[in-house]
Amino acid sequence: MTDEQNRLGAFLRARRDLVAPEEAGIPVVGVRRAPGLRREEVAMLAGISADYYLRLERGRDRRPSVQVLESLARVLRLDDVSKAYLLGLAADRPRRRRHPRKEILPPSTAQFVSMLPLPAFVEGRYLDILAANPLAAALSPRLVVGANRLRDVFLDTGEQDLFSPFSEDVAAGLVASFRDAVGTETDDPRCIELVGELSLASPLFRQLWARHDVRRRGGTAVVHFNHPQVGELRLHREKLLVTDTDGIMLVVYHPDPGTDDADKLALLGSAVQIPRGLPNLGHDHQAQR
Repeated sequence: MTDEQNRLGAFLRARRDLVAPEEAGIPVVGVRRAPGLRREEVAMLAGISADYYLRLERGRDRRPSVQVLESLARVLRLDDVSKAYLLGLAADRPRRRRHPRKEILPPSTAQFVSMLPLPAFVEGRYLDILAANPLAAALSPRLVVGANRLRDVFLDTGEQDLFSPFSEDVAAGLVASFRDAVGTETDDPRCIELVGELSLASPLFRQLWARHDVRRRGGTAVVHFNHPQVGELRLHREKLLVTDTDGIMLVVYHPDPGTDDADKLALLGSAVQIPRGLPNLGHDHQAQR
């Protein structure tokens, strides 16, 4: 049985490999072939039989109780997002393979993005760029309609340099959020296409995908850029779900007002068309005179 056919088992194997015995309170005696927990150790800590846990990993039992899953989540040190993902895997039902779904962006959202005085773009469920404004392209030439965030971060050296020295952290976060976006539907044709392409082209992607990390897509973060024109740049990133869509996200970057970061972003904006009548986030040099 392949990992695609046995998603629950693949997830359990990947996550137990990431928990060191010391973290679980198990003394290490002698040489261990793998750094993570053994099957029988997971079973013991979760309060289930080793035989039953083996059946779960091998896909012979795909309907464990919520109580068992929550015990496994505790042993595997899963956060709330990863635990919800585990519960979803166990509740998953066999489906017919679907045709690729075309993602349709509301015209008003595209218009809103074009009017923003900040770098902004819209990414779809598969991290395709569906809309972007000129300031986003000034921040990264890859932030244009038709690009894909996964492809660019893993395959484009310019994008990797933009996030240096944190490019691997950015890549790991992107893969984890992509798992959150597609959920249990990894047999989706578009997902299969992306994962297959990147697995062949990028050893780092293969390694990160095999970890089965899951991270919520939305929310805020601080992103550090190493921009070729303005140097180091620290911006806040907001990711907001576009209502009445299937996982389409609005992404906006903004600096702390009155900082060097705001001045650098304003310098990038001076070369592109910025809507009039909107606030300048750089230093107010007029007021300082």
